[in-house]
Amino acid sequence: MNITDIRLKCQQISTHRFSAPGEIAAWMGALQAQDLSGAMWSIALRLPFATVETIEEAIADRTIVRTWPMRGTLHIVAGDDVHWMLALLNPRVIAGMAGRAQALELAANDFVRCETACVDALRGGRQLTRDNMYSLFESAGVSAAGPRGYHIISRLCHEGVICFGAHKGKQPSFALLDEWCPPKRTWSREESLAELTKRYFSSHGPAKLDDYVRWSGLTTEDARAGLSMTSSSISSAIIEGRTYWLPQDIDDSNCDAPSAFLLPGFDEYMLGYRDRSAALEPKYNNAICPGANGVFTSTLIVNGNVVGTWNRVVKKDFAHIRLSPFVPLSSNEKEAIVRAAESYGDFLGKKVNITG
Repeated sequence: MNITDIRLKCQQISTHRFSAPGEIAAWMGALQAQDLSGAMWSIALRLPFATVETIEEAIADRTIVRTWPMRGTLHIVAGDDVHWMLALLNPRVIAGMAGRAQALELAANDFVRCETACVDALRGGRQLTRDNMYSLFESAGVSAAGPRGYHIISRLCHEGVICFGAHKGKQPSFALLDEWCPPKRTWSREESLAELTKRYFSSHGPAKLDDYVRWSGLTTEDARAGLSMTSSSISSAIIEGRTYWLPQDIDDSNCDAPSAFLLPGFDEYMLGYRDRSAALEPKYNNAICPGANGVFTSTLIVNGNVVGTWNRVVKKDFAHIRLSPFVPLSSNEKEAIVRAAESYGDFLGKKVNITG
């Protein structure tokens, strides 16, 4: 069983089952999105013929939402899923934010005042940019200086008060979550846990239990409980002496032709696992995440393996893509990479030129 080949299929990178960004977000559970442009490409490369406009329209029509649903990290999730995911995953995160709030000298009443101000200012479908949000906090008597303003916004998103709305020019805006995406599902904690577990292993399998724990931020006990509730759709397999979980109906046949993909730095193919060694040789770890600083470089994938990095400079009429392979590539692999680069150009609506 080839782990990387199956992951490419489960993650909808090498095969495509869906036709809309919201369907991809729901299938994946969540896609890491501190880099919005990269997250948009993560969604698009999992959809046939998707463009920047496709993803922007999905944000505007609220079928996908950007917020902090898990691990204290920005993600994109399906609009229908945001409420139950916040309820399931964020209580532990919010509790863990207490120390940071104390260091910033933010008291519980400060968050209450900011929340009240947000509800009053945003009610009725209004949106405010980040700078305007900071001004709002100041008018409520809470300083937004330094990192305080961003922390308050993050906390209010974690608590389900606000979320990212549509962009205003190049600036992100914020809206009331209950107005932007009214809750549609009322699930018990057990139902939410079972659903998240099913989605993770369906979309990220084969994966180990500790991969899921790291991805979700759940306790190991909760993750095991989730697995016990998904036995009808998720099965286990022993691969090289370790237990992996994956969907029961996956096609594990291999493709003979070389495949190549240009992935953004924070793509789930790399970030969705604690153990990345199936796709990334440890000797290249520093090239992907220099100094383990948490900032991931865009990766060049050939036949499921990381074989280099890439970056791009976008101009008015074209995008310049520079490849930095770690290993010599065959002519067939180079041809596959060119096709992958052209797909990225189609997403941008621009021609591409390639070096490296």
